[in-house]
This record gives sequence, C-alpha cells and structure tokens, in this order.
Amino acid sequence: MTVLEFNYQVTTFQDKLNAFARTLTKDEEDAKDLFQETVLKAMKYRDKFVSPTNLKAWLYTIMKNTFINDYRRRKLVTMIHDDSPNSFMLNSQTSQLQSQTSQLYTEEILSKINNLDEEYSVPFMKHVEGFKYKEISDELNLPIGTVKSRIYMARQQLMEELKEFRA
Repeated sequence: MTVLEFNYQVTTFQDKLNAFARTLTKDEEDAKDLFQETVLKAMKYRDKFVSPTNLKAWLYTIMKNTFINDYRRRKLVTMIHDDSPNSFMLNSQTSQLQSQTSQLYTEEILSKINNLDEEYSVPFMKHVEGFKYKEISDELNLPIGTVKSRIYMARQQLMEELKEFRA
C-alpha cells in the first residue's frame, strides 16, 4: 500500500475516530488532540501495518493506547506536582507541616534528578512520565538497551543520592 493509499484509507475513518476520541476524553479539545496524535502515530508507524489486517481496528488500538498512556502521564504528573494549598485538613497544623515537609522532599528529589547528567536524566524523566522504553528509544534515536541501561544507572545514582530519605 502506497503512502497516498494509506493516507486516503486513514481519512475514511476520520469521523468514527473523532467520535471514539470524544467518547474517551469527554472533551472536544482533548478529543481533537487525541485524534491528531493518533493519525501522526499511524503515519509514523505505517510500515508496521500489515496490509490484509483491519486498518480500522489498528487505528482504534493506537488511539486507545495513546489515550491510556496520556492518562498515566497526567496522573503521574498530578501525583508529583500536587501543590493544592486549599485542601480540607482535619488537623491543619500537622497536615500543614507534613505538606511542607513533603514539598521539601519533592523539591530535593527533583533537584537530584536535575543534577544527573543529561544522558541519564532525559531517558529517566521520559520513563517517569510514562513513556515506554521503545518510545524513548525512538525519540532519542538510541538503541533500546542503551535506554534501559541509562534509566537503570539514573535509578542507581538517585538511590545513592537519596539514601537519607529512606525509612
């Protein structure tokens, strides 16, 4: 299948993919972003599509996986950067102290991550954000073994740097 044929086939599913994206995201703007990202991934990995298989199912799978990965990333970022000062607190003094301590720990951890060499910190942060090894490998144009090794080394360095925080 040529690139032109592939692109034409993808556009025939545009309305159905947009509807599926709206169902997943429950938001028009997020649905547009999800659709666009799905089409970009389909174009990027079109050589991985085996022609006699179901293109519609392949596109839906890309969209569903993209949505799930994006949800994981957002959830992780929310967990790392939850600075909600207006939280309801039963014991405000204790909770406030815990919140400040937690904030200091978070800042210290992020500082240690930022102090890593770039060759280790970039793959590590992408992994923390929820990217798969293969995605990191493709984006950084590195062999997957190198990506795994650098993430492992970053973890080891951070464990050593942050051993004072262990219970």
